[in-house]
Amino acid sequence: MKNIVQSVKGTRDFYPEQMSLRNWLYGVIRKVSESFGYQEYEGPFLEKIDLYAAKSGEELVNQQAFVFQDRGGDPVTLRPELTPTLARMVAQRQNELAYPLRWWSFGPFWRYERPQRGRTREFFQWNIDIIGVNNPEADAELLAVCAEFFKAVGLTSDKVKLLVNSRRLMDASLARFGLTGDLKRKAFQLIDRKDKLSPADWRLYASEQGLSEDQLAGIEGILADKDLWKQSEELSRAFALLESCGLGDFVRYEPAIIRGLDYYTGIVFEAKDLDGGRSILGGGHYDNLVAAVGGDPLPGVGFAMGDVMIGFVLEKYGLVPKFEQTPAQVLVTVFDESRSQAAFVLANRLRQSGLRVACYPEAAKLQKQFKYADRMGMRFAVVAGPDEEAAGLITLKDLRERTQETLSVADVAEKVRALLAQ
Repeated sequence: MKNIVQSVKGTRDFYPEQMSLRNWLYGVIRKVSESFGYQEYEGPFLEKIDLYAAKSGEELVNQQAFVFQDRGGDPVTLRPELTPTLARMVAQRQNELAYPLRWWSFGPFWRYERPQRGRTREFFQWNIDIIGVNNPEADAELLAVCAEFFKAVGLTSDKVKLLVNSRRLMDASLARFGLTGDLKRKAFQLIDRKDKLSPADWRLYASEQGLSEDQLAGIEGILADKDLWKQSEELSRAFALLESCGLGDFVRYEPAIIRGLDYYTGIVFEAKDLDGGRSILGGGHYDNLVAAVGGDPLPGVGFAMGDVMIGFVLEKYGLVPKFEQTPAQVLVTVFDESRSQAAFVLANRLRQSGLRVACYPEAAKLQKQFKYADRMGMRFAVVAGPDEEAAGLITLKDLRERTQETLSVADVAEKVRALLAQ
């Protein structure tokens, strides 16, 4: 093993079992997204670093992005997120698009972070946004998308919760304590670190940021007020809409939810696993992102969910679907070398009848071929030896039930489907 070239740190190999989970997750995401009327789109994997420099925050650009020079000397990056790309794509065709836009995507992203359980440097991410609407109904729609996804994968509201806040509400609340401008930004950073530092270190960090004791006390009062959301019209309307759709159990007001990206301006939210508190997805409302990349002002709201953490959570709760070793239902065996071509033709004929069929690649002992089919999870094996060939028939073996019968080729597909339906 020591002589095998290792994969790049923080990346993953997708063996069939992992690929099966990724494809299943993609299928659920597609189904939920399309059920709300969202269209699939995609952007480039490489972007100019300028796209993120003024929009995503210094930490992402300076510490997390994979930045390098192309052969022409221009700085580019493997995309660390998709929302700035979305904004650029909208700005480029702003006058040609019909609003509101409802777009979603599922693709690869890269961030230079310390690999750990639930976090890698290369990951796949679901992004979904509604563009061109500036009201709480759009925010509530994205929260509903989240909740319906959780229901679709079996995550109930006692396992995951959507924690929701409003940047506008926090702006007004912090302003009462003189926390505006640069001090407001520092207060947001302090709040965002509330669960990441010990109480003593958190207070020390506040002092280092230049916040007074009265201002810190004001922030603590804001974080302790679980009814503060009632002062926000947008939160009140969004929560009422979700309650009317039977999704109210999935949402909860949480004043500590700020979201680190600089472009959020309204409702922000994160979904967390209640057993462990890890964040599964996050997003929020933004007003200025399209304008920041050169377009006309256009509001939007969206969220992103990485495949690593949701996979970890689903595995923990036993919600990952059982892996099928092969999609093939039937193995066509090769009785001997002289019948190799006939076996290939038979397999093709069975595929034309609608079955998923693999053909053993060479002549071998039948028991070896049966063992292979069983190990790969194929329930049926077909044998066409000299006796069957003389009678114009084939033998269908049910490897699970350990039974067999001789049929015409035309009857095999119908028989397999009938047995699978039982």
